[in-house]
Amino acid sequence: MKWLPRARLLAHQVVRPESRWHTAVSQTPRHVFVPRWWENQGDGTWALRTGDEDEEAWLSAAYSDRSLTTQVGTHHADRANDGDVLDGGVPTSSSTLPSLLVRMYRHAMIADDHQLLVTTGTGYGTALACARLGAENVTSIDIDEHLVTSACDRLGLIGERPNLQVCDITGPLPGRYDRIVSTVSVRPIPVSWLQALRPGGRLVTTIAGTGLILTADKQADGSAVGQIEWDRAGFMRTRHGDDYEHQDEDTWKGASDGEGEHTFTSRYPLLYPEDAWDVMSMLELQLPGLIYRQDQDGESRTVWLLHPDGSWARATAGGFLDSPVVHESGPQRLWSQMDRIRNRLNRSGALPVYGAKVSIDPDGSATLSRGSWSQRL
Repeated sequence: MKWLPRARLLAHQVVRPESRWHTAVSQTPRHVFVPRWWENQGDGTWALRTGDEDEEAWLSAAYSDRSLTTQVGTHHADRANDGDVLDGGVPTSSSTLPSLLVRMYRHAMIADDHQLLVTTGTGYGTALACARLGAENVTSIDIDEHLVTSACDRLGLIGERPNLQVCDITGPLPGRYDRIVSTVSVRPIPVSWLQALRPGGRLVTTIAGTGLILTADKQADGSAVGQIEWDRAGFMRTRHGDDYEHQDEDTWKGASDGEGEHTFTSRYPLLYPEDAWDVMSMLELQLPGLIYRQDQDGESRTVWLLHPDGSWARATAGGFLDSPVVHESGPQRLWSQMDRIRNRLNRSGALPVYGAKVSIDPDGSATLSRGSWSQRL
């Protein structure tokens, strides 16, 4: 299989030649870590793709700069039957796009002798870290035993044997590290990270539900200080079992067709928050745990916001520039809160999240601040 020229081309696309990560990307066989994956069909279904059935499609997917979904709900592609199609479901594991992995590692400012803790997933990110640092300096953890076992086997096929362990990254960690790089998102920052980092050590992660990359350096008193980077990334949330908890169906039933307790016409065009990461990030910081849905029926579009406390909002607009009619219910007014964020954006021309300073207490509670704005996680 002629994968090496493709890996070299991928490296050229995602990292500069003088970077020490260029060699890692150009010499790591990504296809080994993603022999099977789920492909979103655009209609709510997921079709299984296998490398064995189409080698050209396999190499094309593996050496493209995109994420490949390997698990939907509890259904891992490794354990699926050829021809399987899933009717709906939320991705719970994937092989992250290579350029984002490199960016996360670069934010960590890793030196040659650093001990590094990473999250496992398919094992591809772990393989890149091993190629850069040597397997003896890399620990890789995941809560899913199947993922750890599969990654261990596939890393062994390419001659890499880092320390792999089944472990919840939000709990006690199996060592002491100079760098922690998490490609799952968290909120709050786990106390165990600060305990496991050596003084001067750095953590790199994303805040759950946002597009915010947080970097912070451990201080002598056990706290950490850092910033929200001028960069964007979104990762799956940490999970504590085989699947995520699902939104209460009673909340969704009310949101789908209920009148709600508050109805108004928004002054702004209809927005799907995931299309505007700065707005989404501000909204998530204030209302953690939001879930978004959208639908289109001809020219009419509808967006839903759902919150774990039972609050919901539904906004429908007849055309692209039409102001949507909004229905809200529950203890919090979700769409009204988003409109207030958009008011701020219109007044100031920007939102304060990117570039914000970060202060993390030893107990893991963090405060983001920029100018007069602050938000505690």
